Amino acid sequence: MSYDKVKQAGKLSIGTKQATKAVESGIAAEVFVAKDADPRITNKMVNLCRKVGVPVTYVDSMKQLGKACGIEVGAAIAAVVNE
Repeated sequence: MSYDKVKQAGKLSIGTKQATKAVESGIAAEVFVAKDADPRITNKMVNLCRKVGVPVTYVDSMKQLGKACGIEVGAAIAAVVNE
């Protein structure tokens, strides 16, 4: 399951702004997007990832993604960052 990848990641950029920075600066290895997040937020990220060739993995919910990231709140987007 993809949540394991998030849990095992050495470094994460959690949230839209942080993940966008990671993708734009070329350090994001993979981006996780919650299916229940607002498409107005996630579509930009998905398009950016396609443009720069970063793989996007969809996960079921913001709540589970936040939990996998080790935070108490839901997360719409999280990027696994190359160390």
